[in-house]
Amino acid sequence: MTVTVHASGAAAEAVARIVPQLVADGVASGITTQDPTLWGPGAEAESEKRLGWVEAVAISDALVEPILALRATLHDAGVTHIVLGGMGGSSLAPEVITKTYGVALTVLDSTDPGQVKAALDDRLAHTAIVISSKSGSTLETDSQKRIYEQAFRDAGIDPRDRIIVVTDPGSPLDVAARADGYQVFNADPNVGGRYSALTAFGLVPSGLAGADIRNLLDEAQAMELTLALDTPSNPGLILGAAIAGTVPLKNKLGIVTDGSYIVGFADWAEQLIAESTGKEGTGILPVVLDVHSPELNLDLADLQIIRLVEDEEATRDVRAGEIEISGSLGGQMLVWEYATAVAGRLLGINPFDQPDVEAAKVAARGLLDNRPEPVAPLFVTDEGIEVRTLGGLQLTEHTLSGAIDALLAELGPDGYVSLQAYLDRVHHPDFAAMRDVVAARAGRPTTFGWGPRFLHSTGQFHKGGPAVGVFLQITAAPDPAHDLAIPDRPFTFGQLIQAQAAGDASVLADHQRPVLTLTLRDVAAGAAAITAAIG
Repeated sequence: MTVTVHASGAAAEAVARIVPQLVADGVASGITTQDPTLWGPGAEAESEKRLGWVEAVAISDALVEPILALRATLHDAGVTHIVLGGMGGSSLAPEVITKTYGVALTVLDSTDPGQVKAALDDRLAHTAIVISSKSGSTLETDSQKRIYEQAFRDAGIDPRDRIIVVTDPGSPLDVAARADGYQVFNADPNVGGRYSALTAFGLVPSGLAGADIRNLLDEAQAMELTLALDTPSNPGLILGAAIAGTVPLKNKLGIVTDGSYIVGFADWAEQLIAESTGKEGTGILPVVLDVHSPELNLDLADLQIIRLVEDEEATRDVRAGEIEISGSLGGQMLVWEYATAVAGRLLGINPFDQPDVEAAKVAARGLLDNRPEPVAPLFVTDEGIEVRTLGGLQLTEHTLSGAIDALLAELGPDGYVSLQAYLDRVHHPDFAAMRDVVAARAGRPTTFGWGPRFLHSTGQFHKGGPAVGVFLQITAAPDPAHDLAIPDRPFTFGQLIQAQAAGDASVLADHQRPVLTLTLRDVAAGAAAITAAIG
């Protein structure tokens, strides 16, 4: 199935104006031949070692048989449940791949103790876990590995039979895992995490879970020649121009699944685009929408809508001002990667670095090392919600509704709301529905992220992109009775997620972003109270 992109309105004008120049400049063939000069001298050093994704299909072909062989071995040993411990690029691609192929994968991309415990308690005797980290030093992933090692040992299971590692060659995790006798798959080190869907990071957990990874690679391979050609019909050039070339720039991109068989694609694309483009005060903010989202009924000059539709026939009748795209999962992954690289060139930024992601990690680690006393709340609501502010946010009324009013009052005409829930998404999935309530009230694009997962995704845009966001952070009060220790670490999972939330809030405040933090002593009651206060 080919990938087809059609645009109308400002996006169509951008395509008509920009694609001929991209063709003349040989951008598509330059990306394919891994020309690091396409994004300017300042990006050349990073680009030179981050373009391996264009040959991911060829390199990954050799992984298919070993993955399928390991799956058979695990199945023969009674393993029927695959868990993935990974963050950002290590988890988002396997999640969309397995959901689309209709196979079960437990994605553990959280440090919430309740969510970690739920995974540990789920069929441990029949479980294998993939520990996935490009750098090999990701704190969340290391913590997940430690607690699963302990759980397997406590159950009389050799961890070497149940833990599979995916990492870059020579990383700390690679060296340690091999020394300990674990099965290790190495990925191409010349591929950044968010471009790694078609590498070992996407394929190992998906293949072990039962997805048809051979078919996925075949779908991507079918698009390789088309994407390499400097032609006006190249979908990577068309999509890149449509999302990054409008004048003025529509820098909020609402991604809507509208009939496509692909499940959860927007969550993967969100990281790819936000982390690649959100820097140096510019960028494109993806906003994950559905067909009922309030933003679709608002006339927002800075919001570009793109719909994932079922087939090419559906794209021939494009809604006014929108973009529509159809095609296979593997094909679209490659097309969107090309388009994001093109968008970086049009925006004048390096689409392969993430200069602001590390700041929140450093802040969180500092809080873990020093363990300061919690900042006292400004006030506590009748529902036991602790209210705190940062980034210059001033409250004139000490009520929950007054605090939310004050945050939304900071929204400018080109602003957005970031709703962040540092909570257990297994037991409290309904918090995601709060996004639509906030969007309807604010009348502006609103993103939702589960913490700390989003720190490896839109977190880069929050600090490096346009300084127009306001941030509503929801956390749970520490509960020592339900916390989990991390083996051989001086902190617990509960302390870790609290430090990650506080660390990110402090970095946002350092960037003069207004932050409202609501800490819930009773999560269920707090959800109802917040929703009522927003409305």
